[in-house]
Amino acid sequence: MPIDFLYPNYEVVRDQSRCITCRVCERQCANNVHHLDKELNTMFSDESKCVNCHRCVSLCPTRALKIVKTDHTFKENANWTGEAIADVYRQAGTGGVLLASMGNPKPYPIYWDKMLINASQVTNPSIDPLREPMETKTFLGQKPSKIERDENGKLITKYKTPQLELSVPIMFSAMSYGSISYNAHESLARAASELKTFYNTGEGGLHKDFYRYGKNTIVQVASGRFGVHKGFLESCAAIEIKIGQGAKPGIGGHLPGTKIVGDISKTRMIPVGTDAISPAPHHDIYSIEDLRQLVFSLKEATEYKKPVIVKIAAVHNVAAIASGIARSGADIIAIDGYRGGTGAAPTRIRDNVGIPIELALASVDKRLRDEGIRGNVSVVIGGSIRNSADIVKAIALGADAVYIGTSALLALGCHLCRSCQSGKCNWGIATQRPELVRRLNPEIGYKRLVNLVTAWEHEIKEMMGGMGINSIEALRGNRLMLRGIGLNEKELSILGIKHAGE
Repeated sequence: MPIDFLYPNYEVVRDQSRCITCRVCERQCANNVHHLDKELNTMFSDESKCVNCHRCVSLCPTRALKIVKTDHTFKENANWTGEAIADVYRQAGTGGVLLASMGNPKPYPIYWDKMLINASQVTNPSIDPLREPMETKTFLGQKPSKIERDENGKLITKYKTPQLELSVPIMFSAMSYGSISYNAHESLARAASELKTFYNTGEGGLHKDFYRYGKNTIVQVASGRFGVHKGFLESCAAIEIKIGQGAKPGIGGHLPGTKIVGDISKTRMIPVGTDAISPAPHHDIYSIEDLRQLVFSLKEATEYKKPVIVKIAAVHNVAAIASGIARSGADIIAIDGYRGGTGAAPTRIRDNVGIPIELALASVDKRLRDEGIRGNVSVVIGGSIRNSADIVKAIALGADAVYIGTSALLALGCHLCRSCQSGKCNWGIATQRPELVRRLNPEIGYKRLVNLVTAWEHEIKEMMGGMGINSIEALRGNRLMLRGIGLNEKELSILGIKHAGE
């Protein structure tokens, strides 16, 4: 009889000389790791339930706790790693698909870290952003193909097509109500409003309380059409058609019925306890012509007042797909790379499907320019944007703006314990349990998001000034400002940059 014994991944180390049995760890852990033995008056831990969320460590008043990775291993084997063996045991025992959350953790190349930013010196002096104007504002939407003047010869500066005006080229990416909590959504909405940027509802509809943030809201129309109705479409600043996402290209979504409760049921317009299953394809889209029909249906429904975004995952033929989307009437293309986060995805798809966002962005920007249609659409990218330098490099590669998701959740308190699919988020983010949701205070959460983006904006200005560039518009697609390091010729060719030293 097989015995699928799996030693816990983490060990809870408790310094009993410091522990005062205050039971804070017991009360704070949604996974029931800690418990008090009243007879011995001693705290004990069940490490098999620990997800390494750091909640107990963070709140222990005497610093009596730490969580360490276990040193228990299988016999060393470069091919059959302990993780690979454990996954086989789990599936042999359950017959189920392995689920995981957040982004791809595999040690694939991170191309942002293999690109360096250029700096001005003598002949092209740098700009001091503290003393000279620096423009981080950008507009997303279709742009005219030529300069136009009125009958008096003056430049026409007003766009004929609807635009999203961003004070800084950063938006909060799609995270649905249901996958994250009410308090997390409120934090994102309030931060977007204060920063004069946008947050995305994801495919779960828009809670009635958040309609007041409509001018800073992007609503999503996904294959399941959850929460989509005329008022929903009219409430927002832009509409995004979700075709795919980086963490699970080619498949749909699934929010378990256990999370379809109360206002989530009302917002998604499905019965309480019903699994919210988004099919892999939109059943009315099987060609670019079909996509064009939906784009213009949404524009008709909103009287052509709102830009339409089409979101796709970064896959091997992404440039050709983007070319078709640019001709579909869409105003903005959003591309999500293979490191993009998610509330839940099949582990094998999350870790093995899709391509790096850096390569996808460079190839899309080049193809649209080569075909003379780059002005037809703006390009927004996401998929593990970790800091301001990643943003500067993305814009230099051709992006108009970026979506941030995981970094926004980290600002709210996420510790990347990668157990979002369980619904037991100890930080009140990826959960619907009221006692856990309360742990995230939106008043504090939105301020932390504002602080994060404000800090990044300062750094973006500093880097632009160092390059001798005073506007985002001058940086976009300016690949001369980048140099590769440790990249082969093919990678340099796709990225369209020179190697350091050239």
